[in-house]
Amino acid sequence: MSVDPRLVAFVGVAAILIILPGADMALVTRNTLALGRRRTMLTIVGIASGCVIHATASAFGLSAILATSATAFTVMKTIGAAYLVWIGIQSIRSAGAPAVSPSAGPPKHQALGPFLQGFLTNVLNPKVAIFYLTFLPQFIAPGGPVLKRSFLLASIHIAMGVVWLAAYAWFVDRLGAILTRPRVRAWLERVTGGVLIALGARLAWERR
Repeated sequence: MSVDPRLVAFVGVAAILIILPGADMALVTRNTLALGRRRTMLTIVGIASGCVIHATASAFGLSAILATSATAFTVMKTIGAAYLVWIGIQSIRSAGAPAVSPSAGPPKHQALGPFLQGFLTNVLNPKVAIFYLTFLPQFIAPGGPVLKRSFLLASIHIAMGVVWLAAYAWFVDRLGAILTRPRVRAWLERVTGGVLIALGARLAWERR
């Protein structure tokens, strides 16, 4: 079986982009410290679900609206930026509060909280939509099956992202003996909260 050079190139570039720090990693850090690794996996699933929405919209050309409509892009980025800032403020305000025990189940009305945080942070970010719209076509051969190839590339990207974030959450959790010391954890929650606020501000000023 011959090796697909475009696919190999895509995996390499996607791997580099995935490990770059951003809102996803900041949120995973914050939730691992505050909620524990088990519940943070729900956040990672939420992030992946947001990617699925964006990838599907891109495959069918719906993301082109965000790329061509200044109004749609501005509205979406404003909502997404406000949500990131809100999560950051919540992280700073809750810094130093007792960590949730990993074995303790969350209240029923909060069961979807970590999932929704990941989902909304991702799905409300127009940069993710435009990323799929502009990045994936570069690895599709002229005349190739665009829809099928788009879904294949998006699936690979999402799977790689889940693996990376899960490994990162595990790493943060393994440092728990140090990171869960009250002063250290409070400091880290404030830092990650500040990072989320900064990312929200950067998104608010982002131009297409």
